[in-house]
Amino acid sequence: MYKMKYLLVAGLSVLLSQASFAQESTPNAQTPGADTASKTSSPQWSNRDMTYRGKNYDPFDSAYYPKFRAKQFHKYMDHQEIFPPKPRNQWEVGFGLGLFDVVGNVPSLIPGGFGLDLSVRKSLGYIFSLRGEYIYGVAKNLDRQATTGYDAPYTTFGYKPGFYNTGGTGANAIYRATRTEASQATLDLMFNAYNINFHHARNSISFFGYFGLGGFAYKTRVNALDGNYAPYDFSKIVTDPSAKASKIRKELKSGMDKTYETAADNGGGPHILDNKKLDFAPSIGAGMQYKFSKKINIQIEERYTFPSNDPYIDGSPFGQSLGGVPGKGRSSDAINYLSLGLNYNLKTKKKSVEPLYWINPLDHAYSELSYPRHMILPNPVLPDEDGDGITDQFDKCPKTPAGVAVDSHGCPLDTDGDGVPDYKDKQLITPTECQPVDADGVGKCPCPDACKDMGTSKAACGSIGAGTLLFTAGNHITTGMEAQLATLAAQMQANPNCKAVILGGGSGSKIKEQHSWEHVNAVIEYMGEKNNIARQRFIFKYGEAGDENIVTYRSANEDESKSGADVNPPPPHPDIK
Repeated sequence: MYKMKYLLVAGLSVLLSQASFAQESTPNAQTPGADTASKTSSPQWSNRDMTYRGKNYDPFDSAYYPKFRAKQFHKYMDHQEIFPPKPRNQWEVGFGLGLFDVVGNVPSLIPGGFGLDLSVRKSLGYIFSLRGEYIYGVAKNLDRQATTGYDAPYTTFGYKPGFYNTGGTGANAIYRATRTEASQATLDLMFNAYNINFHHARNSISFFGYFGLGGFAYKTRVNALDGNYAPYDFSKIVTDPSAKASKIRKELKSGMDKTYETAADNGGGPHILDNKKLDFAPSIGAGMQYKFSKKINIQIEERYTFPSNDPYIDGSPFGQSLGGVPGKGRSSDAINYLSLGLNYNLKTKKKSVEPLYWINPLDHAYSELSYPRHMILPNPVLPDEDGDGITDQFDKCPKTPAGVAVDSHGCPLDTDGDGVPDYKDKQLITPTECQPVDADGVGKCPCPDACKDMGTSKAACGSIGAGTLLFTAGNHITTGMEAQLATLAAQMQANPNCKAVILGGGSGSKIKEQHSWEHVNAVIEYMGEKNNIARQRFIFKYGEAGDENIVTYRSANEDESKSGADVNPPPPHPDIK
C-alpha cells in the first residue's frame, strides 16, 4: 500500500513541477487603448486614476475593504497611518478523493481503503488560515502472516468467544481480516509562507502544513466466519505458510468471503452515527496546491490522525505474537489519508480578492518603491550654481554674478533692450533712437536737456540689488528665498527713500495671472511681517511676460517711484482655484 501511495505522490509532484515553479509575472499597467508594443515600457503605476491591469488588487480602491476597516483606510490615504487595511478576501471550498488507511497492527489491504472529503477554508492573514473538513473513509486490513497463541481469552483479538479455538498451534493460526468505516470532522489551523516572495509577484504553487483537532467516529468489523458461519480453517486456505507475503495474501483474498460479519471489540465508550465509537482525534498534515486560475486550484495532501482509543481501530489491540507470547507486537493505531482535491474560491457580491495565502503582501510595498502613487516625496532640490533662481538645466546664462536680476531664462535683465544688462548699464533707459550704445549702455545721439539725468536714475538707489525668486510649492517662501529677501530688506533699510519693484511673470491666462498676483503678494507680505518694510515701498507688478512661478525684484528707478504705481492691486481672478 505504501509503495502505491508514494508512487502516486511522486507522480503528481513531477507533473505539477513542470509548471508550478514558473512564477506568475505582473504585467505592466496600460492606459485604456494602449497597444501591445508599449506593454514592455509602460510603468506599472502612473497615478491613482490609472486602471491597474496586473494580477493584484488596487489597494487604493475602497471597495475592497469592509466597513469596519474604513477608518484605517481613510487614515492611510491621509498619511496618518502607514499600513493599508487588510482587504476582503474570498472563501475556499473543496472536494477530494483519496486513499484511506488504518496504520496499526494489521497491515493495510491492497487495493484497500478509499475516502472522500469536503472542506471550507478561510484566510486569517497572509500566513495562517482556518479550515473545517469532513472526511468519510473505509479501510481494509489483512494479515500477511499468521497470528498464534491467542487461545484465551478470545476477545483479545477483537473476535467474539467461541469463533476460534486455536489451542496456540500453528496449524490453527489466524489471519486477521478487518474493515473499518469512519467519519471525521476536524478544525485545522493551517500555515503557509510560500506566498511571501521577494523576487516575484507571486507563485502558482503553495506549500502548507497544519495541525487539527476534532472528533473521529469509527466501527470495525471482522471477517471471522465463512459462508456457513463457521470459523475459517486457514490451513485449507494458505497452502504454504512460509511463502511470500504477496502469495499468502492472494490465497487469503480468494479463499475468504467479503462479509465482515463480526463486530470487533472497540474498548467501550460513547457511540454515535450507526453505533460508531466516538473519539477525540488530533491530527497533523501537509500538502501542496497548484493554481490554474484565480478561482480554481488542485491540491495533494496527506493527513495523519491519532485517535485517543487508538489500539482498537484495526479490530485488535495487539500485534502479531512474538515468541508465542501474545501482545509483544502491540502497537498504536493511526489513520492515514492521502487525497487529491479540487478547490474553488467563492466570489461574493462585494468586491474581494482571492484568499490571502495566494497574495504576496510585499507587492504593494515594492510597487510603491518603483512606481510611487502614495509615497510622500520630498520637494526636488534642483542645482542652481549661480544662485539666480533658475535651475542649471534651464539657465541660458549659468555664470550670472550674485545679486543680479535675471529673466526667466537666467540671463541678466536688460530693461531698455540695448544689449547691455542693467547691472552694467550706465544709462538704464536709452531711447531707441539713441541706440546702438557703447559698452556702458550709453546712447550715441545728442541728448536734450530733459534727458540729461536719464542715465543717473539708477545711481540714487543703486545699492539695492536685484534678484529672482522661484516658487516651487504654492506660495511658500523657502529657506533660500528668505536669505535673498533678508539681503533686500537690509538694502532697503539702508536706503529709506528708495522703493523696490516686485514683478511676477504669468501672462496668457487667467489662472497664470492669479498665480502671479499671489506670488508677488506673498513676497510683499513676507517683507512687511518678517522685515518690517512698509508695503508702500514696493511697486506691485504681476502678469508680465515669463513663468508665473518666477518673481523678480530690483530697485525702482526715479520715474517709477514718482509715477504713483499701485502698491496694493486687488487679485485679478479671486474665484479661480
